[in-house]
Order: sequence, then structure tokens, then C-alpha cells
Amino acid sequence: MKVGIIGTGNMGKVIIEAFIESKAISPSRLYMTNRTLKKAKLIQETTGGHVLNSSEEVIKSSDIVFICVKPHDVYRVIEENKNCFTEDKCAVSITSPVSLDQLQSILPCSCARFIPSITNRALSGVSLLTFGSDCTEHWKGRLTTLAEHISTPVLIREEVTRVASDIVSCGPAFFSYLTQRFINAAVEVTEIDPETATILASEMLVGLGDLLKKEIYSLPALQEKVCVKGGVTGKGIDVMERELGEVFEKLFQATQEKFADDITETQSQFGV
Repeated sequence: MKVGIIGTGNMGKVIIEAFIESKAISPSRLYMTNRTLKKAKLIQETTGGHVLNSSEEVIKSSDIVFICVKPHDVYRVIEENKNCFTEDKCAVSITSPVSLDQLQSILPCSCARFIPSITNRALSGVSLLTFGSDCTEHWKGRLTTLAEHISTPVLIREEVTRVASDIVSCGPAFFSYLTQRFINAAVEVTEIDPETATILASEMLVGLGDLLKKEIYSLPALQEKVCVKGGVTGKGIDVMERELGEVFEKLFQATQEKFADDITETQSQFGV
């Protein structure tokens, strides 16, 4: 199977590097392009693969094509190259605002959505899969197998794409931000230095991830084990309960509003 990547920005690069490192595909069967070819060639230097001059060349050379451009560029890419997507191919979008019905309204091939996470670069975490109504069983299986090499793939309904993506794909950035604030506060209030605080917080998160992965504790059980009544942890959680308020509710409201704006823009492009 030959794999094409159109767009080698942050997530395109993650997908390429993860596929190669996991041996999901061999470099000789990878084809990539980018609006700025220099960026694709820099990735090629470390991963191998073929850098081609255009999206058209990548599509013609590949069996499955990952469209890793920004949401407002997806329509342009598929409209300009729709004749290259023959019936036997599979087009995969990694962006949430473009629906599979919109892709299928233009393309004659199988269509799917694959939403990766930055954690996939470590061959870990979750990726999200949704298949178009016309996607063949062959391509459902092949895409799932690719995803399994770099993640735990989870099949989701299209209507929960945004919130699922918030948790899986945006979540690492959200919790990285919280962790950095946690570290900064420790440095500001106590005598600990930033380097030590960063090491301790980072290793704590790794250990927490291992506990959850091995299913030693659930999240509520873990809090119960650490939070001794009247102890230090309990005092800290009391502060969090008072101060966090509706921060996460407001976060999801904000992402849903942005999602609605993005959908409106893509609908106008697709003539919906």
C-alpha cells in the first residue's frame, strides 16, 4: 500500500514520523508534498520517502491519501484534484469541520476521517476514526491497521467529532498549559527551582499515565487513595474546587463556538 501525505505542517509531520518509526509503512512507499517544498524535504532527510512537486502527483502515486492541510484549504485541494481520486483510492481528512458527506459529494472514492494526536508521535494515545457511508470494508480495515501502529484507534460518530477531538487532540496542549502553570506556581510560592519542578511534574505525569494504562486505579479511586481526610492533598483539592469554577465548561463552550464558525466557512465552500 502506498501512502500519500498532502501537507507537512505539525500534524502531517507527526503522522509521517510515526508511520515510519512504527514501521506501519516503509519510506519507499511514502509520498508527500507541501505548499513549501523545503519543509517536506527537511522531513524527508530524517524519514526518507518521496517528496513530489504537487498534490496531483501525490494522489496519483498513492493508494490512500491523508489531507493534512488547514480546514479552509481542504476544499481547494480536493476540488483541484478530484479527477485524480479514482474509485479504488481512499481520501482521509484529518480536520473536523469538513464532514464526510461533503467529501463524498465531490470525490468518487472511499472517504474517511482520521484525527491524530501529538501523543501518536510517541506511538501512544488515541486517534479518532470515522468512515464515510460509501467507504469500503477494505479501506476501513487498512486505515484501522495503520492507526493501530501508532495509537489506540477509537471509532466515533460524526456528531461527537469536536468534543472527542478536544479531549484527544487538543487535550495534550490544555494539560501541558495547566502543568506549566502548576510548575510556575510552585516556583513562585516556594524555594524550588524551575528545572527541578519541571522534572518532578513531568515524571509525575508519566507515572500517572502508567497507573491509568495498567488500570491499577480509576481517576476517582486514585484521588481517594492519595487524598487522606484532613491531609495536605485534601486542602489542595479544596482550593481547586473553589477556584476552578466552570473553567472546563467554558473551555468546551469556546471550542464548540469556534467549531460552528469553521463549519459555516466550509459549508460555504462546498456550496451547502
